[in-house]
Amino acid sequence: MLLVTSIPHQPGWYPINHMVRLAAAAFGSEILDAKKLAGPSLVSRTLGMVARRDRKSSGAETCLLIGAAPTDLLQIYNVPGWRTRFRWIGAWVIDSFWTHWIPKSIRIAQPFDDFFITSKEDADAWKTALRVQPGWLPWGSDVLGLGSANPVRPWDLTRVGRQPPSWDDDDATGQAASGLGLRFHPRPPETPGDASENQRHLMQRYAQSKFLLAFSNSVNPTNYTHPTREYLTGRWVDALAGGAVVAGVAPRGADALLWPGATLELGGINRAEGLATIARAAAAWTPQVAARNHAMALRRLDWRSRFQVIAKACGEQPAHLAEELRALQATIDSLDPAP
Repeated sequence: MLLVTSIPHQPGWYPINHMVRLAAAAFGSEILDAKKLAGPSLVSRTLGMVARRDRKSSGAETCLLIGAAPTDLLQIYNVPGWRTRFRWIGAWVIDSFWTHWIPKSIRIAQPFDDFFITSKEDADAWKTALRVQPGWLPWGSDVLGLGSANPVRPWDLTRVGRQPPSWDDDDATGQAASGLGLRFHPRPPETPGDASENQRHLMQRYAQSKFLLAFSNSVNPTNYTHPTREYLTGRWVDALAGGAVVAGVAPRGADALLWPGATLELGGINRAEGLATIARAAAAWTPQVAARNHAMALRRLDWRSRFQVIAKACGEQPAHLAEELRALQATIDSLDPAP
C-alpha cells in the first residue's frame, strides 16, 4: 500500500501524524507526503475529470490518502500513475464535517473506491455528494503503545490545548484549584518537532492525571472550528487512553464513541462551578477509574482497530497489522471483563 498524507506538520495535528506512522508500519507502506508536491493544478483537475481512472487495467498496488479536510482529496491527482497503478484507492478525511468543501472534480471523476470519515453525522451528506456510502472511522489513539492504567496520579486536573476564556489563565485556575485542595498542572510548553515524541510526552502527562480539561467547540468556538458541528479531537481520546477522565463539556453525539464515566460534565464554562464539581469527583476518584478508562479505550479507541477496517476494504492482510491486532486482543483478554 502507498500511504499518501496531506496532514499538516503542526502541533495540533501531531496525533494524526503519529497515527500515519502507525498505519505505515501496520501496512508496510511507503509514505508519500503530498505537502511536498506541487498543488493540484487546474489542468490536473480537469484531466482527472476527463481522463478518468482506468480500473480495468489497474495494477496490483493499493493506495490510501489521509487528508485533513475534503479539499485534500485533490492530492490524488498528483500521485504518479494514479489512473492505472492501483487496484484500490481509498481516502480517509479527518475533518470530514466540512462537507461543503468536497471538491467538484472529485464528485465528477470519482477516483476513489472507498471513503472513510470521522464524523458519523455527515455520512448522508458524503453519500449524496459522492454516491458512495462512506465508512465511519472515528478518532482513535495509540492505546496499545502509549496508553496507561497507572494507579498513581499526582495531578488532579491537567490543562492541555485551548480553553474558554474563563479557564485560559493557568495562574488564576491554579490558585482557585489549590483553594479547593486540587493539584493543577498548567498547559505544557509548545514542543514543535517530532510528532511521535510529542505524543509520548503528552500521553505520559495524561497517565499522571485524574482529569483532563476539555470543552466542546459549541461552548469554546474559534475561527478554525466548525460553527455548528460538534466533534471530538485528539486530546479527548488520548486522555482516555491514558486513563484520565475528560472534564468539561462533551460534544453532542460523543456517546456513540464514549462510555459512562469517560467524561465529567461541568454543565458550562463557569470556572468556579466547574472546579467545585471536579473537586467532588477527585475526592471520590479511585485507581479503578483509570483502569476502566484504559480498558474501554483498548476496546473502542485503538487506531489498529481502524486499520483493520481499511485492510478489509482493500482486501489486504498485512502481517504486521495482524500481529499488532493479536497483541491488542491479548491485552484486552488479560483485563477484567468489561463492566
